[in-house]
Amino acid sequence: QNIKIAVDAIVFGYEKGVLYVLAVQQRFGKLANNWVLPGGFIKDNEPLKVAVERELQEEAGITVNYLEQLETFGDDIDRDLRFRVISVAYFALVNPNNFVLKADTDAKDAKWFPINELPQLGFDHNDMVKLAHTRLKNKLSYQPIGFDLLDAEFLFSDLENLYCSILSRDIDRRNFRKKILSFGIVKETDKVVKIGASGRPGKLFIFDKVKYNQLLKDGFQFDIRFA
Repeated sequence: QNIKIAVDAIVFGYEKGVLYVLAVQQRFGKLANNWVLPGGFIKDNEPLKVAVERELQEEAGITVNYLEQLETFGDDIDRDLRFRVISVAYFALVNPNNFVLKADTDAKDAKWFPINELPQLGFDHNDMVKLAHTRLKNKLSYQPIGFDLLDAEFLFSDLENLYCSILSRDIDRRNFRKKILSFGIVKETDKVVKIGASGRPGKLFIFDKVKYNQLLKDGFQFDIRFA
C-alpha cells in the first residue's frame, strides 16, 4: 500500500446569531491560496485526536474543548490531487471570541466564514462541512451541546438563539427553557444585564459542566419542540 492518512477539522463558531466555520488558506502546493479546512497528515506515533489538536494549534492558533470524530473520507480515491489520502474528519465547537486566529506552518491565513457564505473549499471539504452541520443539528435534537460556543456567562435568550441558528428553525422557547432548567445544567446567577434597546434587565446564566457530565454518564433524554 501507498496510502497516507490525514485528519481534518470542521470547527464551528457562533457569534450574534451567526454560525461560522473556520477555514485556512493554503500556503504551498497545487492548492496554494485556496481555502481548506484545518488539517494535515498524522505522525507515525501520533493518535488521531492528538493530530487534530496539533493541526488546529499550528494552522490557526486555537485549542478546542469539544471534539468529536465525524467520519472517514476515502471512497473517492482521487480526492487528493497528489496521491491516495484517507482523511478522518472531526468536528469541534468553540467560541470565536476566546481566540485570536494565527495562521502558521503551511497555512497562509485563517478566517471565520459564515456557514452560508463559505467559499468553495479544496478537496472534498465542503462535503465534510455539510455532513458535520447535519450531525450537529441531529445531535442538538437529543443531547444539549453547544455551550462552548457561548460566553462563560450568557443570557438564556443567547442559548435559545444559538439553537435556532444551528437548527435553522425556531424552537418552542417556553418548552426549551423548562427542559433545560429541569436538568440543572445551566444555573442562574445574581448578575443582571440590560437587553436590547428597551434596556430591560435580564439574568445571566452559567453552564454547570460537572452536572452535565454526570447526566451524560447516567443517560438522559432530551428532545426539542419546534414552534
